[in-house]
Amino acid sequence: DKAESPAAASPHGIQAGAGGGDGAARDYAGALARALPTEKTAEQKERRMAMFDHFDPNGNGYLSLAEVDKGLHETFGLEGVYNCKPAIIRAFNAAKGLKKGGSGRDDDYVTKVEFRMLLVYLKQYFELFQIFDGIDTGADRRIDAGEFVRAADKLRAWGMEVADDPEATFDEIDADGGGQILFIEFCEWAMARNLLAHVHEGDDAVTVGAAGAEGGGGG
Repeated sequence: DKAESPAAASPHGIQAGAGGGDGAARDYAGALARALPTEKTAEQKERRMAMFDHFDPNGNGYLSLAEVDKGLHETFGLEGVYNCKPAIIRAFNAAKGLKKGGSGRDDDYVTKVEFRMLLVYLKQYFELFQIFDGIDTGADRRIDAGEFVRAADKLRAWGMEVADDPEATFDEIDADGGGQILFIEFCEWAMARNLLAHVHEGDDAVTVGAAGAEGGGGG
C-alpha cells in the first residue's frame, strides 16, 4: 500500500488539501475552527504553547501576520488555509494589541498572552467564513442581494437575525452601499450582534483581562 503523506494525515484530523473551493473551502473552515485548542484545560494549553513555539521559530515572543499565516499553513495544510485568508487577517487584527504593552511593538504583533484569544477569534472568523462561503454561490468573495435573499431561511436556521424583508437586512449589512456584501461587512454585522454566542458559550468575553488570563505562562 502507498504510504500516506504527512500533509494528508494531519494530526488535527483535517485533510490538508480539503480547501479547494466552493463547498470544500466552507467544510475546511468549519473543520479548522473545531481543531483549534481554545479551551483552558491543561491539555489544550499544552497544545497552544507548542503551537505558539512552532509559529515563532526565532523565539522572540512575537507573532506577525506572516508567521501566523505560515504556521497555520504548516500545521493544518496549505491550500485550505489559503482559501480562508480573509478570516485569518480579520482574526489577527482583532487579537493584536489586546493586552496593551509598553511599546508599539506589543500592539503590532500577537504575544504569547494574546495567543489563546487569537485562536478564539480564528475560530469565530473561520465559522463566519464558513457561513459566508455558503451564501456566496458565485465564489467571488462577495454576496449580492439575490444570493442573500435566497439564503435568508438558511441564515435564520443558523441563528442569524434576518428581517421579514431580507433585502432590508442586506442593505443594513452593505455598509458602503456598493450593492455587494464583503466578508468584512458580514463579519462586522455578525460580531456586533454576537451571532455566534450560542456556539462559543465556553469562550471568554473579548477583554484585555481574558486575553492575559493565563499570565506569563502564555495565552
